[in-house]
Amino acid sequence: MSLLNFRKPKATPPTTGLGGFLRGYSIEVMPRTAAKVEDFRALLPEGTRVYIAHIDGTPIEDMVATARRIAGEGFDVMPHFPSRIIADRATLADWIARYQGEAGITQGLILAGGVSEPKGDFHSSMQLLETGLFDKAGFTRLHVAGHPEGNRDIDADGGEAEVMAAARWKQDFSERSDARMAMVTQFAFEAEPILDWASRLRANGVDLPIHIGLAGPAKLQTMIKFAIACGVGPSLRVLQKRALDVSKLLLPYEPTELTAELAARKAADPGFPIEQAHLFPLGGIKTCAEWAATHGGEATRPARRAI
Repeated sequence: MSLLNFRKPKATPPTTGLGGFLRGYSIEVMPRTAAKVEDFRALLPEGTRVYIAHIDGTPIEDMVATARRIAGEGFDVMPHFPSRIIADRATLADWIARYQGEAGITQGLILAGGVSEPKGDFHSSMQLLETGLFDKAGFTRLHVAGHPEGNRDIDADGGEAEVMAAARWKQDFSERSDARMAMVTQFAFEAEPILDWASRLRANGVDLPIHIGLAGPAKLQTMIKFAIACGVGPSLRVLQKRALDVSKLLLPYEPTELTAELAARKAADPGFPIEQAHLFPLGGIKTCAEWAATHGGEATRPARRAI
């Protein structure tokens, strides 16, 4: 289909004052969802950072091919490097070399991954960073995971002692790495836990820029399913309360109210470490991109050159 017949919908003026907060947003896709999009240029602002989630069982060949295709369309591609599905140092080096050599990628999201038991030598993002392979390869950006509502895989008691210690380690690593770093979070549904967590990070000496995860518009049942699977914490009550309201039960969830609260805090305190929004398109990439465009989402980064 020609791009003449498949154009990105024009953004309408933001109706909720969210344009500043959503401007420069990033979005997450998987190879199988990306394959359903004929041309990302029809949906996303030029230069948008597109994360590619690496789900256990996805061949590295599919990941690299997706990265090459999306980078070739002019987007800033950041693949996941999940430590618990990487067999060993040699495998990690191979992945880095493939992304660089075949797709021109020099950035990645370094995280533990969504499996409970490591399948190889690594169990944490810190171990991957400690290999030095990313710095040796000249990666210019290394993003790491943040957990506004904790992570029971790390703190089984429901606290945050270990995740906060890991955050301090990542802060220290950022000061000895040449790469630019930021912390990307899981999505949540309430502003207060996110804002309190960001304040605690700052109080603990962690000032990495925060890219807040937001769940894009989706059917309520879909949203609840993903929230439970992804281990969303107490803010899940927002969805549970909504499910009890018959007038809202059949309406899709949109993160507009949450985003407005975060935007207001950012506007009141420009130095607050929340830098931008990261969107999880749980209801589909097109639906998510259209919601962002409607509320003022634009990219501020220059597009990458086609590969």
